[in-house]
Amino acid sequence: MKRTILFLLGFSWFSICQVLADEPISVSSPSKTITLSFQMSSLGEPMYEAKYKNKPVIISSHLGLEIEGFNLKDELRITDTQRKNIDEQWNPVWGEEKTIRNRCEELTIKLKQTISPEREMNIVFRVFDDGIGFRYEFPEQAALKNFIVTKEITEFSLTGNHKAFWIPGNYDANAYPYTISRLSEVNAWKLAKIPGYIPVINDPDQNTVQTPLLLKTDEGLYINIHEAALLNYPAMLLHIEKDDYKLTANLVPDAFGNKAYLRTPFHTPWRTIIVGDKATDIIASRIILNLNEPSKIKDTSWIKPLKFIGVWWEMITGNSTWSYANSLSDVDSNGKLKPSGKHGANTANVKRYIDFASKHGINNFLAEGWNTGWEEWYGYWKEDIFDFITPYPDFDIEEIASYAKSKKVSLLMHHETSGSVTNYERQMDTAYRMMKHYEYPFVKTGHVGRIIPRGEHHDGQWMVNYYSRVAQKTADYKIMVDMHEVVRPTGLQRTYPNWLACESGRGNEVNGFTREGTAPSHETILPFTRLVGGPMDFTPGLFKLRNYNEAGFSVHTTLAKQLALYVVFYSPVQMLADLPENYEKKPDAFEFLKEVPVEWDKTLYLDAEPGEFLMTARQQKDSENWYVGAITNENSRSLDISLSFLDKGKNYIATIYSDAIDASWKDNPEAYTIKKMKVTAKTNLKIKLADGGGVAISIKPE
Repeated sequence: MKRTILFLLGFSWFSICQVLADEPISVSSPSKTITLSFQMSSLGEPMYEAKYKNKPVIISSHLGLEIEGFNLKDELRITDTQRKNIDEQWNPVWGEEKTIRNRCEELTIKLKQTISPEREMNIVFRVFDDGIGFRYEFPEQAALKNFIVTKEITEFSLTGNHKAFWIPGNYDANAYPYTISRLSEVNAWKLAKIPGYIPVINDPDQNTVQTPLLLKTDEGLYINIHEAALLNYPAMLLHIEKDDYKLTANLVPDAFGNKAYLRTPFHTPWRTIIVGDKATDIIASRIILNLNEPSKIKDTSWIKPLKFIGVWWEMITGNSTWSYANSLSDVDSNGKLKPSGKHGANTANVKRYIDFASKHGINNFLAEGWNTGWEEWYGYWKEDIFDFITPYPDFDIEEIASYAKSKKVSLLMHHETSGSVTNYERQMDTAYRMMKHYEYPFVKTGHVGRIIPRGEHHDGQWMVNYYSRVAQKTADYKIMVDMHEVVRPTGLQRTYPNWLACESGRGNEVNGFTREGTAPSHETILPFTRLVGGPMDFTPGLFKLRNYNEAGFSVHTTLAKQLALYVVFYSPVQMLADLPENYEKKPDAFEFLKEVPVEWDKTLYLDAEPGEFLMTARQQKDSENWYVGAITNENSRSLDISLSFLDKGKNYIATIYSDAIDASWKDNPEAYTIKKMKVTAKTNLKIKLADGGGVAISIKPE
């Protein structure tokens, strides 16, 4: 016995800890669906694995960071572990359901370096029944105060050459079409040659892709990798090691090549892995939201989801312009700009839209191109192009505000920064005070082009901090915000519920920019990728689907699919994107757009296969009404839609907006049929979707 005690005393503290650390530390989700194992290597490297229903999802993968001057990836020892059970419910200000359950097991691994100075880092895991979140935490400590992250070591080592639904990793843009391929076949640089590709500022690596990344294994397991609560840190891309199918975090750098400037105490965003054996498990997950902090806004009564119409599509299609004059040099004898005659946001045209909105019960209207500066906004890379309070001469803001109020229509604001965000921040208080004066409750911001003056990247730490400052500043003024050309969302709508939506993806507007447009499969992939992080301002609802501009472009969907997108794509900001005259030509189909809600109490994902089709049912907030949407890719198909989610023993009337028998996105996109029928919870609808088609259904108690 004495010999044993003396033998143990001869070990250093690190040696004892290392021996203990060789045994994996495991934690399972509440229902034991997912198991995470953590272990230290013989070199003191943190590593983890994950299984779903005893099937490997992530095999042995490294964790850690490289810091300027040192690293936190090896020569570490465990000093403590902590466990916590989390089981709570919370009510979002708005969303896809009234109540969300946050249920997981938390494991915290406390680490300290074995070399002097003994810097500390914690790794926190939260294990849910449908996935995992983990992040790095740096407690306040004398040995680590200010530091610069040069690389994140986080790995996701996969079990095989999975099918991937991906877009290129890019520091500044995400309006790409999706490619479906094996991981070994990813070549992001090829996308630059795809018709309809929008030129971007930076392509970092041909083997790097963006998150959210969807994967499907040969065994039929679905995996989504993303991040949650992105604050004060750069966005994460994923670099693919094709020899062993390993993904490694690739952080977006700043203008000087550094990744993040930090000060303790600090924690990174959560890295997320959502897993399911059904495709619908991915889009039903609420892991991203549950890993975000509760609302910073105490009084949220002024935050209201909205539906709107606006002067926008006519400019996208080239039928009018954002600018008042052809150029800044086009002036009269008095030195004033000469009107081109094509300016869209003029008083008469705006009032026409407001009349249409008022007539049809659409309560909100947005006009782009109302303020001075559009003559030189794109490609000039100047700081002072726009101000955000001065309208063009033909936009009478006093008259328009008064007219909209008399018609009970709220005006929505548009602020395009043209990448000059320092200029915008200097003017925000002035601009928001003007908005309050004219009773604008909402602003849509834009960030097209290179970020000036330093050339920061759209998805780097500097811009990530800017986005959160805009969210907070608009909240201070009780203004809602929708941001375009920004980093893809990571669930921050929970923390900043006034931040209603982002663009951050390839939306409907691309169909106005390129002849090739977007493939019919695109909309069937977005819910499993881009929309996993949060709502998108996709701008659906186009009714004129061919030859809407002089170039003869077309949208690659049927009209019924455009209707269905209001149900399939969740967003608290829904634009009726087309022109009033195109809606007036199809008043029966337009009825669906007038009535479809933007607020929901319950959401059910009925069936789906990414890249193929999707069926969704939603219950209107504070109502017994239900809405169903289904969409398909370029292949026509028949779907069985069970209405078993309806209340038993109750009769309903279903209005079904479907593709006509001869409808086709290629040849006859605007052909649709509308029929009404009595339905119950026992009803099973058999619906035929045209190629590129869809169906939209409203179901109301009889």
